[in-house]
Amino acid sequence: MGSWRRCTLAMALLAVGTVPASAAKLTPVAGGLSDVTALASPADDGRLFVTEAGGTVRIVRDGTISARPFADLRKVVRSGGEQGLLGIAFHPGYAANGRLFVDYTDHSGATVIAELRRSPANPDRADATYRRTLMRIPQPYSNHNGGMIAFGPDGFLYIGMGDGGAGGDPQNRAQSLNSRLGKLLRIDVDRRQGRLQYAIPSSNPFRGRKGVPGEIYSIGLRNPWRFSFDRARKDLWIGDVGQGEQEEVDFTTVAQARGANFGWNAWEGTSRYNRGTTPTIRRLVRPVAVYNHHAGCSIIGGYVYRGPSIPGLDGRYVFGDFCTSRMWSLRAGPRPGGRREITDTLGIRLPRGGIRTFGQGGDGTLFVATGDRIWRFAR
Repeated sequence: MGSWRRCTLAMALLAVGTVPASAAKLTPVAGGLSDVTALASPADDGRLFVTEAGGTVRIVRDGTISARPFADLRKVVRSGGEQGLLGIAFHPGYAANGRLFVDYTDHSGATVIAELRRSPANPDRADATYRRTLMRIPQPYSNHNGGMIAFGPDGFLYIGMGDGGAGGDPQNRAQSLNSRLGKLLRIDVDRRQGRLQYAIPSSNPFRGRKGVPGEIYSIGLRNPWRFSFDRARKDLWIGDVGQGEQEEVDFTTVAQARGANFGWNAWEGTSRYNRGTTPTIRRLVRPVAVYNHHAGCSIIGGYVYRGPSIPGLDGRYVFGDFCTSRMWSLRAGPRPGGRREITDTLGIRLPRGGIRTFGQGGDGTLFVATGDRIWRFAR
């Protein structure tokens, strides 16, 4: 992707000019939710599953929120601040096997990746008697938990881990190969290996290296809230929350992400952050876009739009900012670019401090959520 300092797009993200209309409008879907953290749908499924930080998963169907939760994990989840039930991912074979996975913080503050199963008696309920813990990762602080989980185009489960919290990654965990924190992890949930409740894919870059967790796929992340895979091109996009100056969008192919370094805490966006940190892996993935804290303070990663045709959004990566609720799009493809701000073209201006997450429906429809409401991108 060229030199680290050749980031014309990144540094120009705040430039003000004539912004083409996105030809999309935000349409209300549902309200009355509580502290929404993630949205997801199984493939070819008309339901939207919503995680609430307190520990519940609810179903939204045709604008109606299920009265009873699909799953209730309140007894095992610690919520508050950046903790809670943070992520959900459906197995690619969910329609047949009913398997899904969640990411939450337990009462000790540790990150837990667990498997749930659909109830055999009711497709709108999870089996209340089944919960299998695959992985538990202790957290030194209460913030920067990551929380995003998603199945990649290779069928493996990817797990986004923040650097463990505090400020500036004081223990340098994101660059340390001895820690799972500050990493993108990849596991095989369809097999088990030794005492593990999963298997480590043979193509993981550090599998078998002494002292290095084999789950690690990429390093150098601060707090990847959120990441996604392009449904058409299969590329990986990450919105990585910055420290005090820059928020960044990272882009790479899945193959190029293998053993790659996204830079933190040696770098924050395009700027050198800690000159005392020597990158553990020198193959750096440069951000394709950044914005400074005049435009926002906490990036919310989104998705490349591949849903029912919306002129101006087709094949573009949509992302936003938590603090200002501004939204932008970037052209997807081998050379992302063509930044556009779409905030004022959507018909509705979300409240400041509003955007919590984006989500994608089973047919590719794009959603955005605040703490209590969900909107759909539509023509």
